[in-house]
Amino acid sequence: MADDSSSQTYNRVLLKLSGEQLSGKYDSGIDAEFGAWLAAEIKKVVDSGTQVVIMVGGGNYARGAQLAGHGIRRVTADHIGMLATMMNALALTDIFESCDIPTRCLSNIFAEQVAEPFVHRLANNHLKKGRVVIVAGGIGRPYLTTDTAAVSLALELDCELVMKATKVDGVYDRDPAKYPDAAKIAHLSLQAAVSDDNIKVMDKAALGLAMEHQLPIIIFNSTEPDNILNAAHGRGGTTIN
Repeated sequence: MADDSSSQTYNRVLLKLSGEQLSGKYDSGIDAEFGAWLAAEIKKVVDSGTQVVIMVGGGNYARGAQLAGHGIRRVTADHIGMLATMMNALALTDIFESCDIPTRCLSNIFAEQVAEPFVHRLANNHLKKGRVVIVAGGIGRPYLTTDTAAVSLALELDCELVMKATKVDGVYDRDPAKYPDAAKIAHLSLQAAVSDDNIKVMDKAALGLAMEHQLPIIIFNSTEPDNILNAAHGRGGTTIN
């Protein structure tokens, strides 16, 4: 882990959460207790003066790539995955608000009855007012993962850092679950992350887009206290830039 001397101050960051993380102690769906814990951790970031955008996945309900086949077209399957992200975003918005964190849910798919449409100026206004912005629907188009959507959204909203939340504390030279002697990599170039097929922390389209625009990414364990705050200040995990 990087020491405090490497700490940076970011005005605006994007946190990418997977649906699987939100299921917490359950096999699927949302663990509201974990959601409240997550809200408290994100509040630390907001209170430090950093604006927070969240892109949430939907794997705890449905994965488009897994649903495709046996009569379900890939486009339809991806649309189902986008709807899964909507359920997560709506639930998190309510949980955050109940924890006194002003939050708005914006959607990249048409769902005006339940969420505000994602509009660049609207999202910016919410962020400038100190609200957390949770974006549902991925990028709104099929064949693109929420990882790629997260990097695209971060660029659109002038985020200075993408924080990819995982259950491990960074990138390793091999799978730490299988190899006890696996070594953690503290820093990795975006070029190396794109070119090395063994690096699977984000899909290559997302990494390639980040590399093209020199947008740094931190891979970190979001399930430990203060780790989200540390990542938002450039500490801990693995930095890819």
